[in-house]
Amino acid sequence: MFKVAPLSSSFMLVSMLGFIICAYFLDHPVLKSWAFAFTIVFILMFISAVISMSKTPLEDSAALEELAIHKKIHKK
Repeated sequence: MFKVAPLSSSFMLVSMLGFIICAYFLDHPVLKSWAFAFTIVFILMFISAVISMSKTPLEDSAALEELAIHKKIHKK
């Protein structure tokens, strides 16, 4: 099929915030076409982040730890 690249959590955060901001500007008469175009872009970014999150192979745990935005503390 196809290989899925792991995306960072900030990619999903940017897609959500971008969608919210662009959806707010959809009411503006001058910026309506730009807001619609960027809304579509941010929706596609969010979909790709969800696909990446669900299809990332779990065998490569070292790569997944590099994507984490916080350090995990291992208790003994």
